[in-house]
Amino acid sequence: STTAELLASELNYTFYDIEEETKKRLETTLEDFVNTGTVYQRDAYRGELIEEILCEDEGNKVIAVTPMSYSTFFNYFLKRKDILAIELQDSPKNIFDRLIFSDENDVIYKDDDYKNQHKEEYLEEIRKDIEHYAKSFIHIKNKFNINNDPPEIVVRRIIDTYGLKSD
Repeated sequence: STTAELLASELNYTFYDIEEETKKRLETTLEDFVNTGTVYQRDAYRGELIEEILCEDEGNKVIAVTPMSYSTFFNYFLKRKDILAIELQDSPKNIFDRLIFSDENDVIYKDDDYKNQHKEEYLEEIRKDIEHYAKSFIHIKNKFNINNDPPEIVVRRIIDTYGLKSD
């Protein structure tokens, strides 16, 4: 979401983060949302939310979408000519290095001691997640490896790679 927010700012587009929009619209925490209903129901809600955002106003948008298991809730957006979907990818090690935590109130914090004590478990979970979501994101044609670059560099590379222009 950091990269998406910087990209939107650089291009003068409106930025949306699906997680933040979910929390705001449902007046809940992320912790409560992920413990409500089934994965299918949560992904259905996220799909509806994406559609609402796309219909809200004219103008270009950058939408940060967290991994979704049920691609049926976003695949039809990928067929639209006015949408450029980009899947950001990185290695498990690089993802682990950026790992942060949040508490039940969505307050973000770092705990490198705890993280490093459980490094192998986290790396295994990250590998599993990458494998699982690769199936969901198979129809996203634009795979972009961020190579552990800082978000500002990734944004510049995305703009250059896809020839994006500001509004």
